[in-house]
Amino acid sequence: MTGIYIACHHCGQLHERSALVSGQRASCVRCGTVLWSQGVLNSSAWLAIALTSLIAFAVASFMPVGTISAVGLKSSSTFLDAVAATWRAGYPSVAIMCFATGFLMPLLDVLILIWLLAFSRQSRRAPGLNQLSRWLHLVRPWAMIPVFMLGALVAIVKLADMASLTPGAGLWAYAALTFLLTGLSKLNSERVWLLAEQDGAVKPLPVTLDQEHVPLDCEICGQVTMSREHEGTCQRCHNHVHFRKPAHKTRALAILLAAVILYLPANLYPVMINTTVLGGTAAHTILGGILELWNLGSWDLALIVFVASFVVPLTKIVILAILIGRSAKGRRDTMMHYTRMYQTVELIGQWSMLDVFVVILLTSLVNFGSLMSVRPDIGAAAFGMVVVVTMFATMNFDIRKGWDEVDDDIEQPDYQPAPTAPTFS
Repeated sequence: MTGIYIACHHCGQLHERSALVSGQRASCVRCGTVLWSQGVLNSSAWLAIALTSLIAFAVASFMPVGTISAVGLKSSSTFLDAVAATWRAGYPSVAIMCFATGFLMPLLDVLILIWLLAFSRQSRRAPGLNQLSRWLHLVRPWAMIPVFMLGALVAIVKLADMASLTPGAGLWAYAALTFLLTGLSKLNSERVWLLAEQDGAVKPLPVTLDQEHVPLDCEICGQVTMSREHEGTCQRCHNHVHFRKPAHKTRALAILLAAVILYLPANLYPVMINTTVLGGTAAHTILGGILELWNLGSWDLALIVFVASFVVPLTKIVILAILIGRSAKGRRDTMMHYTRMYQTVELIGQWSMLDVFVVILLTSLVNFGSLMSVRPDIGAAAFGMVVVVTMFATMNFDIRKGWDEVDDDIEQPDYQPAPTAPTFS
């Protein structure tokens, strides 16, 4: 049986790939995950969005996010100023995390897309397509501009009772960049390869299914490669692929235990220290900051911060613990629930960085020496590490292993290759 196939990343089911009309999407017949879609934008339109994002990124990064005035003094800050101030305050780990997630990774994301799309629209294979698409896949989860934008709004509310704040050009640029990057997030590495196919820059490689070979699903370009072993090399982009992630539960559990250990100091220790001449020194934990927002009358932001900084990380830890210890017991409906839980963890992973961004921005803006200052504390470093570690735990877990144990009416592709037509909507 020879043809072009695609495998579901969440259950492993093989499907025959067929052409879609504009606005149509194909979903897995087994777990319901969207396999691929045909958007209304072509590579030229995506390139225009990426170039606009680069311009907005430059303005956002190098123009002040805001200027505060207090006791006759003024202080303004860009994002990079905030990173530098955090480093000088003695917390390089927090500064590095914020620089990577708020500047380096988003910049790489946009630059890689511009390079690949510029060649694709000319029906040419981009130089370095294999490596750059792998980099795009790696950096995408760590690009957290929307999280920083929400953090900037929270910081503005926190500053409302201690100083006068004027939003800067950087803040408006971040608002625009948030919308642009949210759109570009739909353009993952597989989608880039699909656009290149439609432009004639690359071609999908047909494969022949048989019972002696295992289908290896490439998460970079979407190509299915048949192999006698449970690992190998993608025949199209040359990425190293596994049939299933090896020892996924052991690795995910070890990483998750590190997150649990870090979660305690992240919530018990202060994330920032606020010093004023009249009020002295006050330490703020995550829950303390939420109560402060509530007392200021910003119950909506208090609720957002509570969800992002307390509920989300705890939810990720609990869900991952359930998934690692779970047993599908041969039931398809059980695995459907587990898959939705896993997809939820993937979706909310980065939003817990909210409080860390708030802290670094306040550290830079509230910098009036002995009169008034804010500096990060150990809780911010621990909390940032919780976010990073739980994301790594999610990436190391393989939900497909659970589906391999399910007894349903969909034949298993690893033993009885049975590609089916996906559902369309």
